[in-house]
Amino acid sequence: MRLWRNGNVTILGSIKSWKSLLDLKRKDQISTAALSTSTVTTSRRRIPTVFNLVRLYSTEELQQPQLSVDLIKMMEQRLSSIENRNAHLQRFLNQPELTPSEYSTANKELKKLRDSVDLITELRAKQKEIQELKSVLSECQDDKDMQKMASEELSEATEGEKELQLLLLKSLLPKDDADERDSILEVRAGTGGEEASLFAMDIFKMYEKYSAKKGWKYEVLEIAESDLKGYKEAIASISGSGVYGKLKFESGIHRVQRVPVTEKGGRVHTSAVSVAILPQADQLDVKLRNEDLKIDTYRSGGSGGQHANTTNSAVRITHVPSGITVSIQDERSQHMNKAKALKILCAKLYEIERLRFQSSRSKLRLEQIGSGDRSERIRTYNFPQGRVTDHRVGITTHSLDDVMQGEDLDTFIDALLLREEMDAITSFSST
Repeated sequence: MRLWRNGNVTILGSIKSWKSLLDLKRKDQISTAALSTSTVTTSRRRIPTVFNLVRLYSTEELQQPQLSVDLIKMMEQRLSSIENRNAHLQRFLNQPELTPSEYSTANKELKKLRDSVDLITELRAKQKEIQELKSVLSECQDDKDMQKMASEELSEATEGEKELQLLLLKSLLPKDDADERDSILEVRAGTGGEEASLFAMDIFKMYEKYSAKKGWKYEVLEIAESDLKGYKEAIASISGSGVYGKLKFESGIHRVQRVPVTEKGGRVHTSAVSVAILPQADQLDVKLRNEDLKIDTYRSGGSGGQHANTTNSAVRITHVPSGITVSIQDERSQHMNKAKALKILCAKLYEIERLRFQSSRSKLRLEQIGSGDRSERIRTYNFPQGRVTDHRVGITTHSLDDVMQGEDLDTFIDALLLREEMDAITSFSST
């Protein structure tokens, strides 16, 4: 919407005002000079789309996706069906003879459509605006000033239409049901001895700080310390809205380059830790049967006091069909250790089933983002240079301290989620 002022003449609006503006100019009630020098304010709605992220992470690999004509036609068919379904549900809910169950079911479906319908409504308004601007352009072919201003509005409206189309396409793409689940975080020291264990502790605490920033619940399930109080292995449960969808691409090898505390010569060493992010599941999700489990109890070692070392509080659960074993000795209570072990076991089994189901994932996604396999090197933390580089999207930040404090981790997470979205659009376009 634009505001034009010239003496006592004020025109407020965008599309309807163009024809009024054109009429006034033809009647010499507003001058060309006034049009070119008048104050212009724009109140265009800002749409948080992937375009903004593309501008933020401007690399050769992250280019704005192009929507083909055929893809837009396919999408328009789907949008029309959503509009028709929404209208049908509106009429259905207005029937007085509905049962409570029928009303509840229809209303629930209507709420699911609400966000898409709102975007479609905005898209239709934008498309109407474009048609009216084209009409203005055809009516003032001999007026260069009006042509210029209307062309600028048309360009802006066309860009807005593309953004809305991309948002709607994103809403139509297949979604991973696991994205809304809580997560199990596993961090293990790899090559590098004690230095790897110390870095594993740093990474584990980085995710704890990041979780606190997001308002998520971070519960430590198990920690196995090294001689220097680093973490040989650490496991946590992270609970909150969309945790797995946000963290799923953190799985892989995290490499560190720094001078270890045990290094007396000041030489930089390279060490690594593995990170695994698993969606949480319960026994119903994985159909866990008691006859498939072998449960052993034993005396726990390490810290925990005399009680922990003299009772069989530690628990080891083996899933016989898969051979997966989970051991927990973090709690003094055998019952609590068993509950934690079952939580981790269910997550592992659920992830196996998910990967089996998703084995047909596109080659493009596997190549560009990575498989999420914990054996894949994904990120390097270079302490002497104060930089962190994600090798999948080619992004480097020199705010290493902020990343380790959980502050700038979104730099990489958002770029990876953007890449996933763009790959999905590319795949959708090629089918």
